[in-house]
Amino acid sequence: MNLGPFHFEQPVFLAPMAGVTDTAYRIIAHDMGCPLCYAEMVSSQGIHFRNERTLAMLQSEPEERPLVMQIFANSPEMAAEAAAYVESLGTADILDFNMGCPAPKIVKNGEGSALMRDPERAFRILSAIRRAVKMPVTVKMRKGWDDQQVNVVEMAKLAEAAGVDAIAVHGRTREQFYRDHADWEIIGEVKRSVGIPVIANGDVRTCRDLQRIFAVTGADGVMIGRAAQGNPWIFRQLTHFLKTGEELPGPSMRERAAVILRHLDLLIHYKGDYAGPREMRKHATWYTRGITHGAVLRDKFNKAVSRQDFVDILQDYFDTAEPVSEPTAESMIRTQQNE
Repeated sequence: MNLGPFHFEQPVFLAPMAGVTDTAYRIIAHDMGCPLCYAEMVSSQGIHFRNERTLAMLQSEPEERPLVMQIFANSPEMAAEAAAYVESLGTADILDFNMGCPAPKIVKNGEGSALMRDPERAFRILSAIRRAVKMPVTVKMRKGWDDQQVNVVEMAKLAEAAGVDAIAVHGRTREQFYRDHADWEIIGEVKRSVGIPVIANGDVRTCRDLQRIFAVTGADGVMIGRAAQGNPWIFRQLTHFLKTGEELPGPSMRERAAVILRHLDLLIHYKGDYAGPREMRKHATWYTRGITHGAVLRDKFNKAVSRQDFVDILQDYFDTAEPVSEPTAESMIRTQQNE
């Protein structure tokens, strides 16, 4: 898949996820073979007012390039200003515009997936972004607002007309949030209706899922979201599968522990000794989904306040746990579906 000056032999990308795809996780994902990471969404309002936390989210490291920064906005003017500012920083290689976030606090401001109900304004925003920057521009959208307003094909055509370089489609409506199975057939309709690359998103958790979604949609690339939470190895597995047709085994518990501590160290480096361990709690619980004694381990992680706490918890696990039963792909899928 080509995107601007970039060529991706194994186009399996990390989806933007608020509170997840920060610099720490993006570095780890790249280490695991992810060729392109999408950063967590950034507010155009925050950029306009030079909010300190917002500006911090726009920083990046060489180890995570190429990188996509994602912005959200509800007006062409604000979107164009934010886009131009992101490009001026030189911290990203591609810009993405969010038209898929279903969160009520985003939707109520006419942002995110609310724009699926306003095609004319969405077109003006995307056109304004295209005029404002030279870097490649992508847009991430949903199937529609609800089952009565499934308009992603129309919206994709508008995005192409606005000059967008690629479209990522999550095969659910806003009203579905993350329920039910993603509609891969509608992504295929989008692919057949436009001439620019289409990235399929939704319910790819295994190599067989990857194989099926490409077959059903004909998409140029695939974007991995929730299945990558606590599971950066998915990029190593999926990219290897595309290259060789071989399915690699999952990580051992020792490898999980090593990556937990690496992730923690990165969070401490970027967010400090107080915030880093506390933010690591949720990641650590994801890293240990489906393993033997996982519930006890996660309970301990949720009380950790320092790096040493995590070290002690993991050491105690290896000292006292019975032989480890590693999670199968099926057990992890069941765990994710129940969350």
